[in-house]
Amino acid sequence: MNKILVVGMGKVGSLVGILLNKRFTVTGFDKFKPSRDLPFPVVLGDVTDEATLRLVLADFDGVVSCLPYNLNLPIAKTAWELGLHYFDLTEDVPTTTAIRTMAETARSVMAPQCGLAPGLIGIVGADLAKRFTRLRDIELRVGALPRYPNGLLGYSFTWSPAGVINEYLNDCEVIANGVCKTVPALDGIEVINIEGQEFEAFSTSGGLGTMCETYAGRVDTLNYKTIRYPGHAKLMRFLLYELILKDKRVLLEQILTEAKPPVQADVVYVYAVVEGWKGALLEREEFFRAYHPRDIDGQPWRAISWTTAGSVAAVVELVADGLLPQHGFIKQEEIPLGLFLETQNGAFFKN
Repeated sequence: MNKILVVGMGKVGSLVGILLNKRFTVTGFDKFKPSRDLPFPVVLGDVTDEATLRLVLADFDGVVSCLPYNLNLPIAKTAWELGLHYFDLTEDVPTTTAIRTMAETARSVMAPQCGLAPGLIGIVGADLAKRFTRLRDIELRVGALPRYPNGLLGYSFTWSPAGVINEYLNDCEVIANGVCKTVPALDGIEVINIEGQEFEAFSTSGGLGTMCETYAGRVDTLNYKTIRYPGHAKLMRFLLYELILKDKRVLLEQILTEAKPPVQADVVYVYAVVEGWKGALLEREEFFRAYHPRDIDGQPWRAISWTTAGSVAAVVELVADGLLPQHGFIKQEEIPLGLFLETQNGAFFKN
């Protein structure tokens, strides 16, 4: 894999291209001209134009989609038809299910869910789980938040509003009392204290990726929750269900984006807890990191941007190096954390 097309030149997509361009021959693809100068060429086009998409993709070995979840399937389908390696950041379960079906007959890698959650958090959780002879609980938590919140929501849309709303509406896969089931999003609110500051965490969809399938019959509890400042879930439930804005997603996206624009000072919390037995002893292992904005090539990048871009770029490196399967579906929890951290982009997460 040498020539890679990165689709979607927003903040994350632009950085994915910048990171991969250090090693691969990268081209960007977007409907609009990028807002900043980039060290690689960008082709303008519309991903909903299947003829154009197929023509452009034919010149590449792999494609990384950094578009909202609802635009990924045409790209994945074209990559599958052409035999290209495919990577994306989706949290959407139906999208992933469709890609898994393609992967059964794929000549190349189909690797969706390569962001933070699903993505990095599953890699971390699986690494902790490997340290036990018998598992009891796996609890995974991620939050991408403004460092200095204001207002009742305590939030800033540094990530796709469409993706956030999707996570807040769709049911969430979990394992509870040893049984795979689904629970409503925005439920299961719990209190988390991080370095003296109180947060809440609640169920959101897609964060576990394929982990319920992987750990079925092996754990009593497996769940993923999103970290927010206290009171956020209650207000989102009010907007979605009491004002019935769940039926007007485009309007809700507009309202939230205008009310809570991106901030520069953000923080990403990654927290995983696994309990189980090591021999006869019941023990607990934890992983916690707080990731902050950082400079890359002299340019500042938000924490959500570089953690998301770095995650997918590291998986691309592993596939290119032959350290992961070369065709079919890749589960994030099957990616060894040690190998991930030794890649050029995975090394960002060591600090």
